Amino acid sequence: MKQLCLLIGTAVLGILLVSCSAQKRVWYLQDAQPFTPEQIAENGQIRIKPLDRLTIVVNSKDPELAVPFNSATSYNSLTGTNVSSAANSQALQMRTVDENGMLEMPVIGKIECKGKTRSELAQAIAKKIIDGGYINDPTVNVQFADMKISVIGEVARPGFYDVTRDKVSIFDALAMAGDMTVYGVRSEVAVTREVDGVRTIEYLDLTSTDIFNSPAFYLQQNDVVYVKPNKYKAQTGEISQNRNFYLSLVGTAISVATLIVTLTK
Repeated sequence: MKQLCLLIGTAVLGILLVSCSAQKRVWYLQDAQPFTPEQIAENGQIRIKPLDRLTIVVNSKDPELAVPFNSATSYNSLTGTNVSSAANSQALQMRTVDENGMLEMPVIGKIECKGKTRSELAQAIAKKIIDGGYINDPTVNVQFADMKISVIGEVARPGFYDVTRDKVSIFDALAMAGDMTVYGVRSEVAVTREVDGVRTIEYLDLTSTDIFNSPAFYLQQNDVVYVKPNKYKAQTGEISQNRNFYLSLVGTAISVATLIVTLTK
């Protein structure tokens, strides 16, 4: 009787230990200490890249002075001249950064924007307008027109997600996608990034606070976040495929046997 009780107790303890181990595998920041301040990275803001599409609006206390900066230039085939039209729609205010990271603006011409934040570009445009003597009090608003990131793999809602903020962390991206499933590997999340024609892949360990020091902790436009499945999900998928195969095989065998019996009658 004592041996039986000891055996049952050992089994229960083993189950509890396995359960605790499985629970710990899905925790984030396992080595974090409560109330320990972490230095926030200053370079985490999203930077403008070539081929980004931007919506730029220039304003002034005198609205008429800002009209030329919010205009699109078109060619009039009847008069043979360029005609500027006021930008009454967002489409006319949308501009694309060229391959060299330069942006063509009405009146002031090209301005370098590669590597700048939205705020830095707005300040640069305003300064160029003031230095040119066009407007003394310009205010410039710069927005990304179609900035997205992708989250795929073992998350609740994989797909493309619009980014409307200047700082988006890996945790923000996972929150957009409904968080990881229990099958996601939290210690090896891949972030794929393309910069100047070079593709890089950074692996993040979301169970460690070292993640805050990674250059991929804050995402950039067009980054792809991939959460790979753990071995249990892979095994489940393999078992499911094998089961379907064997069920199909059994079904075929039954059909053949039925046909043989029918023909021999």
